[in-house]
Amino acid sequence: MSEPPVKPVLQKPPGYKDPNSPAGQRRFRPPPRKPVLPPSFHSKKRKTSYGRACCCCFCIFFLIFLLLILICGAVFYLWFDPKLPGFHIQSFRISRFNVTKRPDGTYLDARTTTRLEVKNPNGKMTYYYGDTEVEVSFGEGGYETELGTTTVPAFTMPEKNTRSLRVETKASNKLVVDEVGNKLRARYRSKSLPVNVEARTKVGVGVAGLKIGMVGVTVKCDGMSKKQLDGGDMPKCVINMLKWLNIH
Repeated sequence: MSEPPVKPVLQKPPGYKDPNSPAGQRRFRPPPRKPVLPPSFHSKKRKTSYGRACCCCFCIFFLIFLLLILICGAVFYLWFDPKLPGFHIQSFRISRFNVTKRPDGTYLDARTTTRLEVKNPNGKMTYYYGDTEVEVSFGEGGYETELGTTTVPAFTMPEKNTRSLRVETKASNKLVVDEVGNKLRARYRSKSLPVNVEARTKVGVGVAGLKIGMVGVTVKCDGMSKKQLDGGDMPKCVINMLKWLNIH
């Protein structure tokens, strides 16, 4: 006998679920995972808030520190009432002045004696001076001629004290330009010869037994004429501190 024909097996369509299969045997698909972001994409809220807190603390500390400095400065000023030292020419004398023309040039012989008065007007502060270099010159502008420099040893100025510094300078056979020599001689005879005195030193302050650092100071006494000096008119000098503060 012939075998019955075999029926072809029907294939299940995609996504077909057998209703007779138990629920436990169904496939379980896990939920999709979130993509992992690199560290550069993470939130920076914590770091930003921490930086702002540090910045605020620093600003507050700086303001408090500045306020304390201002208060201490005000108390210091009210208690000690600081005043700058005073400088002025006490006397100036030209003991020799001679301009000589020779075949090989024009020469200047001069000798001067200067008394520079220094005052400490403070009642609760002491001034300490380093070595002081005093320079004297004649003339102005293009014909200014230096006579020399003398160094005064370091000294101390107690409270409410005055000191006179005696400075001698001289120029022996100093060669000058002919035109300069003529101007110096003419101005000397007319008593209009400009005289300049410049002192360079360092000044420190003593308060309640404490010595505070040294500051460079330049004292200039310019524009004085021989006629003024002979008449006793001794103008005050200008104090240049730190090359930017000019004080009369």
